[in-house]
Amino acid sequence: MQVYFLCTGNSCRSQMAEGFARKYFPDWTIASAGIEKHGLNQMAVRVMSEKGIDISKNESKLIDVDFLNSSDLVVTLCGDARDKCPMTPPTVKKEHWGFIDPALIQGTENDKLRAFRTVRDSIEKRIIKMRSK
Repeated sequence: MQVYFLCTGNSCRSQMAEGFARKYFPDWTIASAGIEKHGLNQMAVRVMSEKGIDISKNESKLIDVDFLNSSDLVVTLCGDARDKCPMTPPTVKKEHWGFIDPALIQGTENDKLRAFRTVRDSIEKRIIKMRSK
């Protein structure tokens, strides 16, 4: 199974999804990318490390059309990625998991961490649900 997680900047949501998918499905081919490259968000790295998953070596990447077209499943994690994702062959299943962008949350560091943890935990639940499909 080959799965591609996409969001706008490949900085946090798709990176977290990739990290969880690699943990729960080590025999699958997993990748993430963005419509743009925004760099890896350090808050995402921090909250994933709380779950024992190291994404610190990941890099923000642009969509690879060949990988996209050869995937079994493409998951968009934001409306921007869903709306701007290149066309795929009919053999590629698409799912949309809409999550807020925790990087846009204003407030204290604790407010931001709370938002990142909420999104992280929601993504993990969706990844776990993939096991039952």
